[in-house]
Amino acid sequence: MKMRFLWPLTLFALLAGLLGIGLTLDPKKVDSPLINKNAPAFDLGQLNDSTLHISPDNLKGQVWMLHVWASWCSVCRGEHPLINRLSTMQGLTLVGLNYKDDRLAALSWLNKLGNPYQAVAFDPEGKAGLDWGVYGVPESYLIDKHGVIRYKEVGPINDTVLKETLLPLIAQLQAEIL
Repeated sequence: MKMRFLWPLTLFALLAGLLGIGLTLDPKKVDSPLINKNAPAFDLGQLNDSTLHISPDNLKGQVWMLHVWASWCSVCRGEHPLINRLSTMQGLTLVGLNYKDDRLAALSWLNKLGNPYQAVAFDPEGKAGLDWGVYGVPESYLIDKHGVIRYKEVGPINDTVLKETLLPLIAQLQAEIL
């Protein structure tokens, strides 16, 4: 008879424990199933010239970063000075993925704030972003010389992430031999 009253208490304790564990997790740190997998293929026209196309296949042999952004994203605007600094790094190809945006608004935004990208793929419907597992903007993916995604940052890159995570990983990937 007493055991019947212990079941709800046991169930409550288990649920409270799971909730407690969930509250300690960082919602920004969403493990991507794409880490250590080949970068998803896309073949998109470039933002400034739709007749020129960009694809991950064009970037094999290079360490590169895909930075997903949009002109309507206020967080992207705040992150942009750091992306401009990142673009000056030797040995890193910075590729933008303009996500679910208006072409003219995106071009105006880059003209005003500076264009740090070697190329910008234009993804107005978000189809390529879907293949890459984009949750929102900004997001960044670091890809090695073999075309394998080695790191994903959800949200804006900040100075701490840049110095403690990205720069050491970029240096390591640049040192790898094909």
